[in-house]
Amino acid sequence: MELSGLAFAVWMFICLYAPVDGYPSGKVREACTSMIPCHGSSPQLSPEHTITVNGTEFKPGDNIEVHLFGPDFEGFFIQARDAEHLDSPAVGSFMLADRRHSQLLTCGRTKNSAVSHTSKAKKKYIKVYWIAPRDAPKRVQFLATVVKKYKTFWVKIPGPIVSQTNSLSPTTPLHATSEAISTSHPISYLSKPFNASDCGSGKFCIRNPSNCDPESASCVFLSFQQEKSSVFIEMSGPSEGYLAFALSHDQWMGGDDAYLCVNENHRVHVSTAYLKGRSPPVFDSENALEDVSWRLVDGVLQCSFRRSIRLPTYKGRFNLDASYYVFLADGEASEGGRIYKHRRQPLITNGIYNLTGLPQDIGGSRSPRLIKAHGALMFIAWITTVSIGVIVARFFKPVWSHSFLFGKEMWFQVHRMLMLTTVVLTSISFVLPFIYRGGWSKQAGFHPYLGCTVMALTVFQPLMAGFRPSRHAPRRQLFNWFHWSTGTTARILAVVTMFLGMDLPALDLPDPWDTYTMIGFVAWHVGTDLLLEIHSYCLVRKVEVIEDDRVQILQSLTSAEAEGRLFKQIVLTIYVCGNAVFLLAFLAAVNQI
Repeated sequence: MELSGLAFAVWMFICLYAPVDGYPSGKVREACTSMIPCHGSSPQLSPEHTITVNGTEFKPGDNIEVHLFGPDFEGFFIQARDAEHLDSPAVGSFMLADRRHSQLLTCGRTKNSAVSHTSKAKKKYIKVYWIAPRDAPKRVQFLATVVKKYKTFWVKIPGPIVSQTNSLSPTTPLHATSEAISTSHPISYLSKPFNASDCGSGKFCIRNPSNCDPESASCVFLSFQQEKSSVFIEMSGPSEGYLAFALSHDQWMGGDDAYLCVNENHRVHVSTAYLKGRSPPVFDSENALEDVSWRLVDGVLQCSFRRSIRLPTYKGRFNLDASYYVFLADGEASEGGRIYKHRRQPLITNGIYNLTGLPQDIGGSRSPRLIKAHGALMFIAWITTVSIGVIVARFFKPVWSHSFLFGKEMWFQVHRMLMLTTVVLTSISFVLPFIYRGGWSKQAGFHPYLGCTVMALTVFQPLMAGFRPSRHAPRRQLFNWFHWSTGTTARILAVVTMFLGMDLPALDLPDPWDTYTMIGFVAWHVGTDLLLEIHSYCLVRKVEVIEDDRVQILQSLTSAEAEGRLFKQIVLTIYVCGNAVFLLAFLAAVNQI
């Protein structure tokens, strides 16, 4: 009864106090609807903080500055809602002005539809940008929840109301005076997303994922449509900084013709540039692009423009009637328009294409084929062949000691075949990154150093095995110890190296797949190893407790061997099948990138 009463008290404590939770990191999606922090107290009535905006009217795609300020506060939560229905879902999306103190959240189905704090650090002022969606209500009001201290907070502080004016036509300039790039071509606002219905028939398209819709927030889209002596180009993708594509004669950055759509102070500027090696792009002083338009809604950046197929007077511009590899990249940009290096590997077409030739609808890959092959071969070698070979040598000597293959004991032949396969696969895989990079990679961290160590140990193991002493030689025990320690060190380093390699830009496997799969494999192998160890120990103990009678001992050993053989063969079969599942999962993930 005492125990039951204690359990009931603990349960009641959890139930009563579980909702009383704070969010110092600002991840407050649970409060998307009510905007009430779970702090276990009632909100204050008279607000001390103020919301202001820099305009009272908006059109779809417009950016409105939103300011929140007042006495020191730790947390905040900002949304825009239909002014006539304040309990309705959030409207539009936001962009950040200061990533140190604010972060974007997704409430409901609208990406980046709310802004919150990043830490409990005290702040007096927050500035963000609200982007009006195309389906915005006529009147929109800004609301904010502000947390001064844990139990001192205000909920849904009312802010200004902004009203929608008449929608823009596709060719109407976004502002009263059209902004101009270097050649003073007018920049227009795109009233709707791009259409992929003509891909493969009327225009050349590159999409990732394959066959994705440009309206989707996760779709990277690039299209080329020839119109007499010019080509109309559309580019779209999720980005808050910039989108860019480049035409290249090879699969390496450098000497390429690049086109960038950059979010500069929440206006998109379209520019041409020349890529020289891995240095930042060199922007052109003159721009050869016409009919420039853009759109920035719900975290998706879209831009379109037209350029002539041939531009002999513009240095660095390639003719569009030739064949090229196409690169697609995205990254961050500062408010002044300065761009930063892309954090992930660019999307690259798998071959060269004539963009003004036969229309096609293709995809691309963010991981080169040689790097994919490198990862796949290493995974096969160190997750499959090595692991099975070690288990065979450790636990199947007594099981297959009387079975022979090509004049040798079966366990030894299977072990040697699997280990030699590992050496061959590792050697081939080791060379591939050097072929791809053309030398040593200085941007891969510890991965190449550990990889070279694993390769050296892999070669050393069979060389050492070639000088193995006879079974009863005095040095055999020393050899066995060195052979085991070298192999175990190589296996541990190989797993660590694969962990590091999976997050490199050239083979950036989708999170959290890589971590969970590798942890799962390690647990799978260690669990199988422990199971076989426990089983072997139990068999030995079973024989030892039998009476000291020679006939009975022989009969018991025979029975124990038969029992052990069957169990180990079942475990080995299940283990091999499990390894095959891990291998297929890895190959499927590699094929998606």
